[in-house]
Amino acid sequence: MKLSAILLATIFVGTTLNTQAVESLDRVAIIVNNGIVLQSEIGNLVSSVKRRSLEAKQALPSDRVLRTQATERLIDKVLKEQMAERMGMRIGDAQLDQTIEGIAREQKMTINQLKDVIEQAGDNFANYRESIRSELLLSQVERISVRRRVNISEQEIDNLVTIMQEHGKTNTEYHIGHILISTDSSPEAQKLSRTRADKVLAMLKKGDDFKRIAITSSSGPKALEGGDWGFMNINEMPTLFTDAVKGHKAGDIIGPIKSGNGFHILTVFEIKGKQQVEVNEVNSRHILIKPSIILSDERAKEMLNDFVKQIKAGTTTFSDLAKEHSADPGSAVKGGELGWSDPSIYVPAFKNVLAKLEKDEISAPFLSSHGWHIIQFIGRRNVDATDKFVKNRAYQLLFNRKFSEESAAWSRELRSQAYIEIVSTDD
Repeated sequence: MKLSAILLATIFVGTTLNTQAVESLDRVAIIVNNGIVLQSEIGNLVSSVKRRSLEAKQALPSDRVLRTQATERLIDKVLKEQMAERMGMRIGDAQLDQTIEGIAREQKMTINQLKDVIEQAGDNFANYRESIRSELLLSQVERISVRRRVNISEQEIDNLVTIMQEHGKTNTEYHIGHILISTDSSPEAQKLSRTRADKVLAMLKKGDDFKRIAITSSSGPKALEGGDWGFMNINEMPTLFTDAVKGHKAGDIIGPIKSGNGFHILTVFEIKGKQQVEVNEVNSRHILIKPSIILSDERAKEMLNDFVKQIKAGTTTFSDLAKEHSADPGSAVKGGELGWSDPSIYVPAFKNVLAKLEKDEISAPFLSSHGWHIIQFIGRRNVDATDKFVKNRAYQLLFNRKFSEESAAWSRELRSQAYIEIVSTDD
C-alpha cells in the first residue's frame, strides 16, 4: 500500500475544528432514514479530497460540485452503516490495531512513525484510527451483503478457461477510467442525460482532464477518485467495460454507452502485460473461532491459546480440535486442512502470518476479517501454471466481475428503499 493509499484511507477523517467552527458547521445537512449527515462531515470530506488532489497535482472542479459528490458518498456511507447495525456487525479494537499495524508494516514504518506521517499531513491520529474502523466496517458489510448475490456456475468457469487459453488474455491489464451520467427510465430524463453525456464526451475529446471531469460530472462509485478503477484484467471487469475496451489503445475515449442506470464514458489510461510466474503453493490447516455477542474477542483468543498448549503437550491433535471447534465448516471436516493453494487467495492477515511460519509450526492466535485463527503450516511447493491454477484464476476473475456489478446494484437498492431528505448542503 502506497503512502497515498494511507492518506486516502483518511477520507472520512475530520480535522480539528475550534468550538466556534463546530457550532457553525455541525448542522444537519441530510436525513437518511433514522440517521443524519452533518454539514461538518461534508466539509471534512471535501477538504480531504482537496488535500489528496493537491498532493497528486490533480485539477479540481468547484467547491459546489465537490460538495455534491461528497453528499452522495456520505449518503452511501450512512446507509451501509445502518445495514451493519441491523446485522449486528462491529470492528473491535483488536482487529483495528492489527489492521493499522499492517498498514505501518507495508510502509516499512513503526506505529509511531505512521502516527507522525498522519499528523504531519494535518490529521489527528485518533480520528485516523476511527476512519480506518469505519472503512473496515463498510467493506465488511458490503462483502457479506454482496457475496451472497454472486453465483458462478461450473459452465461459466469452463467457458472462461477456454477463452483464456485461446486468446491469452490472462496477461493483459487495463487501467480504466469511468464516468457515469445517471438517468431514470423516463424518456425525458434519458434524453437530458444523453445530451449531458455528449457534452462530456466533447470536452474529453478536446483534451480536458478526464479525472477532473469525472469528479465534476460522474455519478459512478469512483467519482471522488477521478473515476479511476485502477488496473483490471479484461475478464474481471464489469461486462460493460469488457465489451467496450476491446480493440482500444491507451488514451482512447470510449462511449457514451447506454445501460440501465445511465450513459457510461470510459478511457484506457494505460495497458500493461503481466509476467508469467511460477506458482508458489502452500498447504496449511487452521482453526477459526468467530467472536459474537456471547463470545468476546478476548475469550476467542484465550480458547485458541489453550488449544495451542494442548497440541504442544500432546494431549490432543490439531485435526481433532479443528473438527470439534472450527467455525470454518469447509475445512473443519478435514481437520482444518485447507489444501494446496496460491497464498494470494487468503485475506492479508492470514497470508502474512502464514508466510512467516516454518514447516509444522503453529502460529499464535491472530485476528482476520473472518475471526480469530491459529494456523499450522504444512508445506510449500513450486508448480507450473496447471489446469487447476487456471481454473482458480478464472473463478476469481468471474467473482471480481460479478461482485463489482452486484455491488453497484446493491447500492442502488439501498438508495431506493431509503428515506433521504436533503435539508441543506451549503456552508
